Amino acid sequence: MINLRDCGDPNSTTNSTILLHSRRSIMTALASAALVSASPVVAVADTSSDDERFMRIALDEAQHGDYPFGAVIVRDGEVLARGRNLGKTNGDPTAHGEMMAIRHCLTAHGRDALKGSTLYTSGEPCAMCMGAIVWCHVGRVVFAASLQQLATKIDQIMIPCAEVAAKSAFVSISITGGVLADDAMTLFANPR
Repeated sequence: MINLRDCGDPNSTTNSTILLHSRRSIMTALASAALVSASPVVAVADTSSDDERFMRIALDEAQHGDYPFGAVIVRDGEVLARGRNLGKTNGDPTAHGEMMAIRHCLTAHGRDALKGSTLYTSGEPCAMCMGAIVWCHVGRVVFAASLQQLATKIDQIMIPCAEVAAKSAFVSISITGGVLADDAMTLFANPR
């Protein structure tokens, strides 16, 4: 920004300051606003029977975790990996369901298997998990309960996964939320 008072205008008799923004800062602000407003989250109405089938597998994983977060990674209709929250069990705060599924998929199938896959999870991915999903080039995320729903039961970092995806222009991820959300929230009614 340029402050005209600092430009040494000897004819200026006012105390007001006029701020001019550079074209770059204006374009950056506009682009950021467009990315955030262009949310890639798809409504639950756009789901398939496969989405419900694979979400039930993720919800089953969630029932066996330290917290009710479960995930499953699918490619071409085949389950590649499953994961559940093991943060307490492993003494590892990064052992979220999505992270465990990603680790299992990497071990069993390698990095290329994750590219373009679909990750189903009982709760909207946190910023850490969504970051890992982005770096692994997962093509689609399907979640049950949203951050807003989860925050009524447990602590959450309130950064929507769509916001992380929107700020990761180098990868295209489609996001579908709300699949079997009521079933997921039943699990969160009494988290361990």
